[in-house]
Amino acid sequence: MNCTAGLRRQLIAAQKHALTSIHRGRLILAPQALHRFNRHFVRTMLAQPKGFPTVGFETVPADEPIEEEELPKYKAERYYPVLIGQVLQDRYQITGKLGFGGGSTVWACRDLKQDTALTVKICATGETGEKDARQEVAISDHIKSIDAPHHPGKELLRIALENFEIEGPNGNHECLLFALLGRPLTEFRKLFPGNALDSNVLRQTLLCIIMGLDFLHQVGVVHTDLSPNNILAGLGPQDSGVFGQIEELELATPSPRKVLPDRSIYLSYQLPITHGAPVITDYGAARLGEPGEKHSGDVMPGVYRAPEIIMGADWDSKIDMWSLGVMVWDLFEGGRLFRAISADRLDDQLHLAEMVSLLGPPPRKFLEMHEKSRKYWDSDGNWIASTPIPDQSLESRETKLEGKEKQLFLTFVRKVLCWLPEDRTSADGLYNDEFLNGYIRHEGHVAAERVALDKRDAV
Repeated sequence: MNCTAGLRRQLIAAQKHALTSIHRGRLILAPQALHRFNRHFVRTMLAQPKGFPTVGFETVPADEPIEEEELPKYKAERYYPVLIGQVLQDRYQITGKLGFGGGSTVWACRDLKQDTALTVKICATGETGEKDARQEVAISDHIKSIDAPHHPGKELLRIALENFEIEGPNGNHECLLFALLGRPLTEFRKLFPGNALDSNVLRQTLLCIIMGLDFLHQVGVVHTDLSPNNILAGLGPQDSGVFGQIEELELATPSPRKVLPDRSIYLSYQLPITHGAPVITDYGAARLGEPGEKHSGDVMPGVYRAPEIIMGADWDSKIDMWSLGVMVWDLFEGGRLFRAISADRLDDQLHLAEMVSLLGPPPRKFLEMHEKSRKYWDSDGNWIASTPIPDQSLESRETKLEGKEKQLFLTFVRKVLCWLPEDRTSADGLYNDEFLNGYIRHEGHVAAERVALDKRDAV
């Protein structure tokens, strides 16, 4: 992808002092050191189940919570008791644990029929996990059904390749297969000084995200949960064998785990550093409809919520553009744009006060549209809530740039952080943004133009 042509060069510099990564004290070689290993691994791969060790691992004390056990609402019976080495559907052998969440655990696996490495998400039972899995599959099927050879954004979306059910001791579990990806942007940015992307890498990353969002919005999908956690680094050509190394490590030195009567809970591997284009993932909370269609309901995570979500109003794809603006700040400035937390809880009043301080007061149209606004503003638009407006501005908060580049960056942010959804620039309207195109011109690429789905592509 053109949008990452310079990203690999930036990463080489960023990794001069980070050529290896550590998984709980277990060495994982960085991609630059994998060339000889890859050749050996390709020669020795077999399309047969491997025998993974059942002894010789570090045991975690039974009374020490780890991994998914540390989640606030964890219930063991909701999670499928995965064993490394087991084969699902007589085809997919589990080779290592990659992560966990409130509704699933995520594993590296090997497709024994195709001799390829994949990711499998094994969903927890319960209404939320099952609903999210069904939606992920529905959105993935919709995306796959769109023939869009002229829109590069489709290739920047991770979709479920396959899905199936397995029977567990406490019910059935939906399993979703995905292509392998690297670290989320929350981890990727830690490769850079101050835990923040530099301006050129930010521009490259943004262009990829914008192309993915443009495709989603043109085919009627609103992500609703866009954040650095759901943007993952893709795999570049030099990353082809990086996940095979996890399998080899697991065979040689099995993962630490807690062994309980009804299950084993494994420590997750740290995802490897990869060099491909960033990819939008996780459609469990996404909504599907006609392009521009209004939806209802409480969506968006915490400090990423748009004003209309806080107000309890209907919403459309422009909430994703708000998320993009908040995410850009988090990635580039190395800290949250909105804090919105009081007494360890999300505070709508504080959140809105921070918006006023950074964006100025909302227009009258916004106040007239939302009855809930009377809690915070009088009829003349004056702030009446008890929380004081913080003394800050976007200019004072932005500390990394100067001069023209700072002006262009803040202009970009203001294009998407607007009180009224209709005032936010759409994804396709950002291709020619001056801040974004600073990278494109610097790299000698043709300035980005609107990449539209042909009518034949949307059939």
